[in-house]
Order: sequence, then structure tokens, then C-alpha cells
Amino acid sequence: MPHDDDHGTTTTRPTTTPSRRRAVAIGATSVLAVGALGAGVWWGAGSVLADDPGVASSAAGEPAANPVVQDRLEGLVDLGFPAALASVTHPDGDHDDYVAGVGDVATGAAVPVDGEVRVGSNTKTFTAVTVLQLVDEGLVELDAPIETYLPGLVRGDGIDGRAITVRQLLQHTSGLPEYTAEFALELEKIQHAYVPTRDLIDIALAQPAHFAPGERWEYSNTNYILLGMLIEKVTQRPVAEEVTERIVDPLGLEHTYYPTAGEQELRGDHPTAYHVGSDGEQIDVTELDPSWAGAAGQVVASPSDLNEFARAVLDGRLLSEEMMTEMQTTVPSDDGSWPGAEYGLGLQSYPLSCGGVIWGHGGDIHGFQTRNGVAPDGTAFSVAVTSLPWGFIDMDDEDALDEAYDAVTDTLDAAFCEA
Repeated sequence: MPHDDDHGTTTTRPTTTPSRRRAVAIGATSVLAVGALGAGVWWGAGSVLADDPGVASSAAGEPAANPVVQDRLEGLVDLGFPAALASVTHPDGDHDDYVAGVGDVATGAAVPVDGEVRVGSNTKTFTAVTVLQLVDEGLVELDAPIETYLPGLVRGDGIDGRAITVRQLLQHTSGLPEYTAEFALELEKIQHAYVPTRDLIDIALAQPAHFAPGERWEYSNTNYILLGMLIEKVTQRPVAEEVTERIVDPLGLEHTYYPTAGEQELRGDHPTAYHVGSDGEQIDVTELDPSWAGAAGQVVASPSDLNEFARAVLDGRLLSEEMMTEMQTTVPSDDGSWPGAEYGLGLQSYPLSCGGVIWGHGGDIHGFQTRNGVAPDGTAFSVAVTSLPWGFIDMDDEDALDEAYDAVTDTLDAAFCEA
């Protein structure tokens, strides 16, 4: 996820923690163990700019709408990310889009402007909004135990669904263990595999609780898998359908969707996504079955659509004032990736280096990393890159990994503080 602190326009953020590097995350703060990675970059670091007015510098030398954003994207490509995409949405709803790098390293194809990407744990905000709408409708109670809705399911060593509330799942204070480590070691085996939701829960519940419910904050994708099951149990409809009918369609998000069961290809214009296999060779992971990410990480969106969703979360188009207040009631969640960050209900607050706070989330999934935020005036920014840092940097090179992770999050801060 995104992160910066302090005041002033030139504040330098502390280096992030090394433990964050050793993992795939459906969310920017979730942890998945990873296997050995090949060193070096497997694509050229040269940049290809979008030939599109007002989007990025064109072949004819037209200036970018915002040179700071364009320069930041160029810097991401220079670090080794094959492509970077971004969108700035203004308070009036207009947006400027930016790209850098190459959309396909084999063909040299241009990066599609405002192309579709897998947004990983940004999905959690979609899931949280859906749950909070059910609370608004009187179908779910925030402080009711998950046992009320999924009786007898949440049981294990130190785990009891009668003591874990819906709010604690939304806020990552449940103490439930993480299931995702099972899906990072051998990407080739799971890239095209459909994984039933119940299997994900069984993996998590085979482990002991990490702490007593409500004791502290710790990011766990398991929380949101259960929330997806709650949505389906209460509505008696698939979570993909609920997200579509409650959020995507009302907002007119034409490049946002929750993949249906078995859907592996991206539907619209999109860049190629990259990762490395167990042998260190390049893998095209654009086509992927995201079922293992579930309600914690399946959504696909374009940067401008992600901006519009984030704006709608905070401006009353999706939730009542009461639920917006609940969503923005936070607990400390500083895991090292953004000092001073706090987590609400599927939404995180980030202090900016120039003062003030933005609200957003972030997401990492094989082949894509996204970060986004929205300011109180409705200005929103999203950035996406087409590989995770450890997809092209040797896992032993902690400094280089830190630099790559920080560069993406710093781009978000710069969009609000330097632009």
C-alpha cells in the first residue's frame, strides 16, 4: 500500500521493513512466502510514451498534463518495471491518464492508456462497501459474531467464530491466520487452477490463531474470504454479482469487474503482466485464475475507474453517512510500508509528506502492483505497474527491493505533494 509521513515538500520516508519483501501480497501489506527468484531484469528499461493528447508526452513532444507524474512513471520504468500506468482524477471528475514503458516486452506494443489491471487487495474495499451496505439495509450487524452468519464454520486452535465480530474481520483485528502462503511458492501450479473458497478457509483454519480477537491489528486475507462468504450467505447470490450490482453498475465503471468463476483472461485493453517461475525464467501471468484471491483480491479495474470508486466511497454515493464514519474509524496499521498509516473498515488512511491525509488501499498480485488514494477535495490518484518488485529483483538484494517498493508508494505521495 501507499505511504508517507511528516510535513514539508521534501520529506524523505523511512526505509520499509525487509520482511515485506519476502512475499506476494494480494494486498500490499499481506504476506506470502516466495521461492527463489532469478536476478536481474528481463526487459529493456527504455520507455515508450503514450501518443495521446493530455495523457503523456507524445511522440510529437507534447508535454504531459502533469510532468511530475510522468517523470515518476519514467523513474519506475528505469528501475525495471516493464510498464507503469496512472490516472489523476480532479474534483470535477475529469481525469488525466499517463503511461510509461512497454505494454508487451516481446512485441514492443505500447502500454494501453488507462488499461485494465488486476488490482489485488483494492478488492477489499469493494467487499467492505458491500458488507456495509448490508449493514445499512439491516441484514448484517457490525458487532455481531461471524457465527451469526456462518454458523459452525470458524473453528480451530484458538479460533472461535462466536468471539470474532464482522467489524474485526473488516478491520483485520480478528487474529485469524493467513492462508495465502500456500499459493506463492509454485506459481506455475496454481496459475490456471481453480481453487474453491472453502479450501482457502480450510487452509487458514488448520493453523492456530495469531492472537485473541480485538487484541491488535494484523493483515490477513482470510478475513475477507470469510466476508465474501458472509455476503453470499446473506444475499443468497454470488459475491461477484453483488459487487457488480451494488457498485460497478451504479457508478458506471466500464473497465471494472469481478471475474466470474473460471475466468482467466482480462476482458479489455490491458498491458502484459510479468513474473518469474521457479527456474528464474520470465513468465507471462496476464492470464491467471484469481480464484485463490477470492473476495480479498480478484477485482480488475483501470486506474481511472479505481479513482472514481475511491471517490464514491467517500462522497456518499455508496454508503450512508453513518457507515462512512464507521469505515473511517481506524486503528494503527503501520507495518513499515507507510509510517503513520491507519486501517479502518477496508480502507486505509495515509499521512502525506506535505501534510494532510489521503484515503485508499493498495494491492499486489502476481503480475501487478497498484496503489491509490483520494484527498478530501475529491482529487484521486492511482498508479499500477506490471510486475511485483521481486519479480525482477534478486530477493537477496534488500536495498534494491526497498527502492522499487518505495518508488511506487512515493509516486502516490508525489502526485498529491509535488504535482
